[in-house]
Amino acid sequence: MACGLALVAAGCAAPGGDDGPADAAEAEFDLRLPPAGGPTRYPLSIDNCGMRLTFNAPPRRVLILNGTSVAEAESMVALGLGDRVLANAQHYGVSDQPGLTERIDALPTGGLSQNRHFDVPAEQVLASGADLVISTWSGGFDPALGFATREQLAAAGMPSLVNPVNCAMGKPDATPEERRTHLAASPRDSLNFLLLLGQIFDVSGRAHAVATDLANRIDRVRAAVAGRPAKKMLVVFPGMSMMNDNGLPAVLAGGIYDRVLQAAGGVNSFPRGGPDLTRTINAEQLAVAEVDLLVVGAFTPGEVPEREARRLFDAYPGWAAARNNAWVGVSDGVYLGTTNAWAVEKIAKAAHPESF
Repeated sequence: MACGLALVAAGCAAPGGDDGPADAAEAEFDLRLPPAGGPTRYPLSIDNCGMRLTFNAPPRRVLILNGTSVAEAESMVALGLGDRVLANAQHYGVSDQPGLTERIDALPTGGLSQNRHFDVPAEQVLASGADLVISTWSGGFDPALGFATREQLAAAGMPSLVNPVNCAMGKPDATPEERRTHLAASPRDSLNFLLLLGQIFDVSGRAHAVATDLANRIDRVRAAVAGRPAKKMLVVFPGMSMMNDNGLPAVLAGGIYDRVLQAAGGVNSFPRGGPDLTRTINAEQLAVAEVDLLVVGAFTPGEVPEREARRLFDAYPGWAAARNNAWVGVSDGVYLGTTNAWAVEKIAKAAHPESF
């Protein structure tokens, strides 16, 4: 969930420019995967966000930075690589996939702390003895936030990996292609990260099997709702109201949020909202929005989506969703990570029950 919660204040929104919210978010996205690869041949060299990485063997001591994400920890768990994790700073209180939160919380934390920018400070990372440091965004290596740079880590013999779809986040000199890739994020990027880890850790066959299963589940939903009129859907995270100054819930649009809705037979109520929507939206815009289905997100166990839906329906009775009590609860599945299929299935069944 990179850029969720407090890191918005730290400036992790996608860099500006002429690219705007991606037009690609309005087009179909492709979940077809390349054929499964064979065993990894080392040394393995890859380009990652403009940096060349070389691995002489599969990493065995991985440090996963926070970045207010859970995608990278989820991916390691999904591939059975939890025993390679030296320390994990990622956590999400609830998950669309049953049992996943507990599996992530079982990963070692290494006794690491976080600074005021919500990630592991440079001195702790450099002293960790990790042989791979993973961040969900380039800003995880920003010295201005108190983090170790990729160059510092490389000099210490510690390769660093940024989830490729998020190269542009926190990278002032991001290329136009990196910006476009980030703005057009989709569940395909969740699968791509699994395949990349499969190559790095020499578990390509396992990664391909996991990614194929997730892709097939999403494609089955897409086939089930094909031809149905798209429902207007509003994605809100009431527990993240601190992300704006007006007490409104976080309203998410663009990138992977829109693609998850699209796969479920919907379209965002703010189709051109983009990554800054939650910081700029006001109550008047919400009141006149077309909302057929309210998608209520949670990120802590104490949140009650039904109660939050009722509160919003009382505040905005003009929504079709309010008149029909049409809502569905989600959590991590609308973000980058391994749980997109669960969220797509939930949302589609709420929006188009006649298709299932």
